Amino acid sequence: MKITESCEEIGMYKVAIIDDEPLIVEGLSKTMAWGKWNCRVAGTAGDGKEGMELIREKRPDIVITDINMPKMDGLGMIAGLKSEFPDMQLIILTGYREFEYARQAIELGVSRFLLKPSKMNELEEAVEAVTKRLDQMQMPVLNPAPGETGTGEPPEEAETEENSEANSFIVNNALEYIRSNSKEKLRLSDVADQVYVSQWHLSKLLNKHTGKHFPIS
Repeated sequence: MKITESCEEIGMYKVAIIDDEPLIVEGLSKTMAWGKWNCRVAGTAGDGKEGMELIREKRPDIVITDINMPKMDGLGMIAGLKSEFPDMQLIILTGYREFEYARQAIELGVSRFLLKPSKMNELEEAVEAVTKRLDQMQMPVLNPAPGETGTGEPPEEAETEENSEANSFIVNNALEYIRSNSKEKLRLSDVADQVYVSQWHLSKLLNKHTGKHFPIS
């Protein structure tokens, strides 16, 4: 576990990078223009157990983590810490394409789900998105205007954008299942059961990504 700190970095968003591939940790730490988003790398770790210790010690605003790591995987680490740090922004960077990982990531409130090897612009877009969310969280809460709920919930479109990678993953799996079972008369409920989401959510995603109409059965 590596921890960094300096007086001039106080007030910046703290980033923790957790991955068992040293080249990725080193690359993200040194090649990303962190100051562009008012961020600094507060520490790094090489497995989920070290990552949990690092997060509890440094209390980072943003965590970038792999999934498959020694001692404790990234999703298990996140699940164990999410209740302690509910505002912590989470970015998954993994080489595993199984849908179950994306589904669990969504349930844990992960903001971005990126697949290795990710392009630099994808990583930069993810960091920009979560820092914008952190900025919004620090803004004072205003009294709602007449007719508004004042719940503080982001609009539905923003939530969809926040989970764009995982949503695309869901759509791809759903379409693959449909193609593999093209000779059968499938209902949307059958497909939704296979990809572990509700019919309503799947219908919305398929309608948006394909431009076709997938009615709820």
